[in-house]
Amino acid sequence: MRLNQVTVPALNVVESIGFYRALGLRLIVESDAYARFECPDGESTFSIHLESTVNTGGQIVVYFEHDDLDGKVSDLKAKGLVFESEPVDQRWLWREAYLRDPAGNRICLFRAAEMRRYPPWRLKDAD
Repeated sequence: MRLNQVTVPALNVVESIGFYRALGLRLIVESDAYARFECPDGESTFSIHLESTVNTGGQIVVYFEHDDLDGKVSDLKAKGLVFESEPVDQRWLWREAYLRDPAGNRICLFRAAEMRRYPPWRLKDAD
């Protein structure tokens, strides 16, 4: 089994398309109520679907990994994207920065490398 795509709500499809293209995703499907993107690395896709309201108070966070996190954040800030937090080293051995898309969905850009799948506390029988 592979994760194919994640879909998040959008209040304005055009505005959200601009945001996710600025992040570096490639637009592959577009309609008035839906858009799908390919991630630049790997085979995963990501999509947005038009909704009249969005609940942004939950704990759902979409994570996109980038090898040069600090450089990516600098580039995105130069494009006008606003971050809630700068890149910070976390105790779980990831480096993370947070922002929100135009609908208020929380997005984490991070760098974890091998710690994403193989942290020191990985279950021994998980292999």
